[in-house]
Amino acid sequence: MPRPKIPRYVSAYPVIAAFVPHGQSANGEVLLSVEELEAIRLSDFEHLDQETAARMMEVSRHTYGRILGNARSRVAEALVTAKALKIGGGNYELRGMGRRLRRRGGRRRGF
Repeated sequence: MPRPKIPRYVSAYPVIAAFVPHGQSANGEVLLSVEELEAIRLSDFEHLDQETAARMMEVSRHTYGRILGNARSRVAEALVTAKALKIGGGNYELRGMGRRLRRRGGRRRGF
């Protein structure tokens, strides 16, 4: 049985849902998950190093690097092959919005 995926934390849901090539019909579509967009935002827009960005998303640095690599590959595919880039889906939670307490072992006391 595979291990359940832990949600990645993102700062906000994207304001747009897709990018479509201008001036010609799209040759298909590429799906970019919300956590992949967040990885691109943190590394390429905010210019954070992978260690800091991984801590913000609450994943290991190795996992963050894998997410970022997949995201960059999908964006490149959409740009080079003139495909629509759709943003949505994935396994994520919004940072600060009813966040559950992450602790190792034991139960939360006093409640």
